[in-house]
Amino acid sequence: MVTTRPPWSQTFSSLKIRNYRVFATANLLAVTAVWMQRVAQDWLVLELSGSVTAVGITVFMQFIPSLVLMPLGGILADRYSKRLILMISQGSAGILAAIMATLALTGHLQVWHVYLIAFILGLVVVADQPARQVFVNELVGPRQLRNAISLNSSIFQMGGMIGPAVSGVLITAVGGGWAFAVNALACTVTVISLILIRPGELIKSAPAKRSKGQLMEGVRYLRSKPTIFWPAVMAGFISVFGLSLAVLMAAYANNVFDAGAGGYGLLNTLVALGALMGALASTRFAVLRLRSVITAAGAYGVVLMLASLSPNMVTFGIVMVVAGFASLLFLTSSNQLVQMSTNVLVRGRVMSLYIMVLIGGQALGGPLMGWLAEHLGVHWAMLVAGGMPALAAATIGITLARRGHLALKFNPRNLRQPVFIVSKNGFGAQEA
Repeated sequence: MVTTRPPWSQTFSSLKIRNYRVFATANLLAVTAVWMQRVAQDWLVLELSGSVTAVGITVFMQFIPSLVLMPLGGILADRYSKRLILMISQGSAGILAAIMATLALTGHLQVWHVYLIAFILGLVVVADQPARQVFVNELVGPRQLRNAISLNSSIFQMGGMIGPAVSGVLITAVGGGWAFAVNALACTVTVISLILIRPGELIKSAPAKRSKGQLMEGVRYLRSKPTIFWPAVMAGFISVFGLSLAVLMAAYANNVFDAGAGGYGLLNTLVALGALMGALASTRFAVLRLRSVITAAGAYGVVLMLASLSPNMVTFGIVMVVAGFASLLFLTSSNQLVQMSTNVLVRGRVMSLYIMVLIGGQALGGPLMGWLAEHLGVHWAMLVAGGMPALAAATIGITLARRGHLALKFNPRNLRQPVFIVSKNGFGAQEA
């Protein structure tokens, strides 16, 4: 943990580590290809079915395994080699992408094919995500962990800027099938990069021994620490409502603004642009605070509510940049806080529970928001998508303030620190 804001020269400090540099380089290509596939998948389902609900069902099929099975992935990550798990999972994801590419390029792709492959890919994610989260610590060690998490988020959003834009062009020019082919190639590159990582330079922890009650041990650990429990609760609301943004953007691009696949890709790119700025901003924070995590989540909800009032594509696009910024401030700081608050011996299990909430919630949110968009209108659906996280953040904030006997104090004369959090017991104040 650091107590002062790190200098700008340390923004990319974890890239000085050779193993992480190899991993991060391949990861940039991989996440760009994943974004390409995600946009192509959603748009192809919308074209084949003509239904926003069908897009939501695709999201459900891909994320329902995480909702049900993700804790098993955490147990695997604590017991076995994270590097080996990632090699197997990325190889499997490449095979699935190749199958999708073949079906799409030969004109045989049907909606049920997408549902089935999305479900199998969801099973792969169950093993991949907990191992990926914990593997970062093995690559860089605890001193560089926060920086590496922020850079991983930055890399993911750089891919999110490039991938949707390229995918939109591909869909328009030659068809979405080529996006799946690119992802199959990227998965192959990822496997090769994992082979190139030097095992002797990894900072490994002792694997957890097989025993009864390992999952419940992780559950009890999560519930016992507010810095893990409350971010996980907030992540649940964000994932069910706020992270279904892609479903709603498809409806806005197709039904409201008539912008087509290119417009949908552009909206995804704008969200990713804001998210990249949010991820980079998170590298500048000196201290992790629970209240900052909850505030970022509430801000994201408010921005989505404002998006529901956007009168045109330009205004909506600008708001999407801000939404991306707020969402990544929450996601990155929440991930950092949970990992830094967790003992390394149970980190795989705790992270699997956190990811189960964050990813699995989208299995519920995708169909729900698609249904709301079709039956109430996309504007009302966007209002709900933002309103529920904002309400949850306000409720959690009030709950924590009452437990800590805290209150807000305003001093408009102090332009540098106009808002303070004050202890009602007289123990001083903190900058809000």
